[in-house]
Amino acid sequence: MDKKLATQRLVDQFVEMAKIASPSRKEGKFAAYLKKELEALGFSVEFDTAGEKVGGDTGNLIATLPGSKTAEPLMFCCHMDTVLPCEGIQPIIDGDVIRTDGTTILSGDDKAGIAAIVEAIRRIRERKVEHGLLQVVLTICEEVGMYGSKGLDYSKIKAKRAFIFDSSGAIGKIVVQGPAKNVIKAVVHGRSAHAGLSPEKGISAIQVAARAIDKMTLLRIDEETTANLGTISGGMATNIVAEQAEVIAEARSLLNEKLDKQSGHMKECFEQAAREYGAGVDVTIDRSYAAFQLSPDTPAVKQCVEAMQRLGLEPKLQSTGGGSDCNVFNGHGITAVDLAIGMTDVHSKEESIKISDMETVTRLIESIIEHND
Repeated sequence: MDKKLATQRLVDQFVEMAKIASPSRKEGKFAAYLKKELEALGFSVEFDTAGEKVGGDTGNLIATLPGSKTAEPLMFCCHMDTVLPCEGIQPIIDGDVIRTDGTTILSGDDKAGIAAIVEAIRRIRERKVEHGLLQVVLTICEEVGMYGSKGLDYSKIKAKRAFIFDSSGAIGKIVVQGPAKNVIKAVVHGRSAHAGLSPEKGISAIQVAARAIDKMTLLRIDEETTANLGTISGGMATNIVAEQAEVIAEARSLLNEKLDKQSGHMKECFEQAAREYGAGVDVTIDRSYAAFQLSPDTPAVKQCVEAMQRLGLEPKLQSTGGGSDCNVFNGHGITAVDLAIGMTDVHSKEESIKISDMETVTRLIESIIEHND
């Protein structure tokens, strides 16, 4: 097919995808659309039960295409869900840029990646390029906690190398290191009393939580570690000394030992404040996802670097402070890298992506598949 026509097909499909609303837990309509598209390319498509665990209307989409040659099985991954507002998206094409009309997101995160994967495989099939087994895994509920990849039926995954197209920034960026994250929940138990008649009989859970927070080191801890307070709730009325308060926080670090130290510090602040006031406190620390770090000679990383070099791109291996499906896959023994696709201002009504970047990502995927041994 003529290159301009192929690019136009890519754009048309992205626009079509963008118009299908797929907020977290409501990806079903979009998943049904993608099932038809992938089956038309020869994939067998199935869904797991991950959606049932989170109240969603579909599970993760797992598509498998048998190989025509012996080669390392490869997996290409994006997430199907988007943030809000995503109803009534009307993409506007302005030269080389696709943007929103200012009333919604664009949903390039992550539908630009999905469109590139589908178009790349379509071109591979049209050119009759021999390839190894390919899997396309499109997850649910990534935006609300990576519940799709966490609940994925890994017994259906044959590939041990995954290429995830879910990073903003210039094409060439390869995310090879990401942090682990802990969620810290503290429930402070004070003692209620009438705030006007006998406040001295009470223990304010809110005051205890405030003392704990005042003692904490938060936000940027060092180059590898961050911590943040997310929500605080408690109390019933101004005339009642607050009997209970709840604080939910997080800590992240590229190094597990630093994460453990920061999480322990936050826990100790709550416990010390509780002792000081004679209150009780229950602190739980849950690992949300694991850290990962891939060396430059990791086969999946090398495949990305070589494919980029073939296209005249400059590969840049980087770390990130955010979490993604990439963390979860690496934690399950699948070597996964996250690649930038050029999307900008994601999660906002100013979101946009360049057509030329979408085309480059498509060619990058083609190159990875075509030169896979």
